[in-house]
Amino acid sequence: MSRQTTRGFDSGNGGHHHRVRYERDDSEPPSVAVATALAEYNGEDVQTASTQLYDYIDPEALDALFAPRYSGDERADGQVRFEVEGAMVVVRPTSIQVHSAD
Repeated sequence: MSRQTTRGFDSGNGGHHHRVRYERDDSEPPSVAVATALAEYNGEDVQTASTQLYDYIDPEALDALFAPRYSGDERADGQVRFEVEGAMVVVRPTSIQVHSAD
């Protein structure tokens, strides 16, 4: 899968909300993809981002949740949701979405 970031605005509930959708490569750990998506959402470079992922979620645990099983089989679809400084982060096996938590 190729890395791709889509930026846009949702117009639900009578307002406009900023959002980012990040498609991650199979070789990219979910924690790295989340850090990249959050930096994009905040208009920052991932290397100098003000938000530190480990202040909100354990990056190693997040990666383990989406890692293949010991047998090598992929895990069933699932998602993890958490809030970071007013932004809702939704992690799925192949993508990350970040949008306003409002």
